[in-house]
Amino acid sequence: MKLSDFDFDLPEDLIATRPVRPRPAARMLLAQGDVFSDRHVQDLPDILRRGDLLVINTTRVIPARLTGQRPRNSAQGPVSAKIEVTLIEPCPDGSWRALAKPLRKLAMGDDVVFTDSLQAQVVEKTAEDVVLRFNMDGDAFDHALDVAGQMPLPPYIAGRRAADARDRDDYQTVFARDRGAVAAPTASLHFDTDLLDGLRANGVRFAEVTLHVGAGTFLPVKTDDIRDHKMHAEWGQITPSAAKAIMDTKAAGGRVIAVGTTALRLIETAATAPGEIGPWSGKTDIFITPGFRFRIADGLMTNFHLPKSTLMMLVSALMGSGRVRAIYAHAIAKRYRFFSYGDASLLFPD
Repeated sequence: MKLSDFDFDLPEDLIATRPVRPRPAARMLLAQGDVFSDRHVQDLPDILRRGDLLVINTTRVIPARLTGQRPRNSAQGPVSAKIEVTLIEPCPDGSWRALAKPLRKLAMGDDVVFTDSLQAQVVEKTAEDVVLRFNMDGDAFDHALDVAGQMPLPPYIAGRRAADARDRDDYQTVFARDRGAVAAPTASLHFDTDLLDGLRANGVRFAEVTLHVGAGTFLPVKTDDIRDHKMHAEWGQITPSAAKAIMDTKAAGGRVIAVGTTALRLIETAATAPGEIGPWSGKTDIFITPGFRFRIADGLMTNFHLPKSTLMMLVSALMGSGRVRAIYAHAIAKRYRFFSYGDASLLFPD
């Protein structure tokens, strides 16, 4: 399939730069096969069935965007350059791979000073990114990052406004626990504790998994033939208890519904056979496109995605390309809000 097969025209004013409050007040397009209905996230307890299982991602977004200065001596004296850094992922030796802007201003051995206490040295540079070794690690680094960093809002929001204190809450799920993501599992942003309690009271269960969402989620597909695109690998884990909850749900005839494409990609990575899954840990670069055979997920709750993105390809694989075009045409006509801070959809292929 071609990249152009996943394109569509989106009015700029439908791109959300702030979420609605309270979180479950967001609109939700329910698609059950070819039947669409306009609902709200707060309707989930009435829509889902007793015995359904929601698979949620417990990753916690770190304030991965840093602004610092690169000091350097020159023939004319000391000079400095402003450097913006977005951490991508930790390296095994404790350093961090990062995007830097402007990259051309950095060289091997350069220091970047972020605060009086937090600084890093460039220990590797490629054509696309750098590796930074910070002057602290462990809890001390986490604390310094919390003080100095900003939430790594997606480009389509960051290009319209700067991250602020409100994003510290808005861009974090209520069940975030495990630090490591540099992007939020955005479908999960629609939940609050009252909604979770209401779902549990109605017999809906939860399985907690972890996938640390990387900056690769924002990278555009640059190949016209989508088969040539390479996904960015992300670390994830499914515990024995989560795998058992999924298997028990399948055995009892309940539906397994992934909350977000990150949870869906993880459970499909860990599937061992149709309807079967076990504990799993490692990196996944699974690329789900039309023709993929889903082995675990019966449904998906997700936001509305960018044109020509890998996530458009994923929802097209689940629902069918023609049906997804109809879903998105409906969403645009009804003026749903798009992308990370936008509205939700709940998708069942049958």
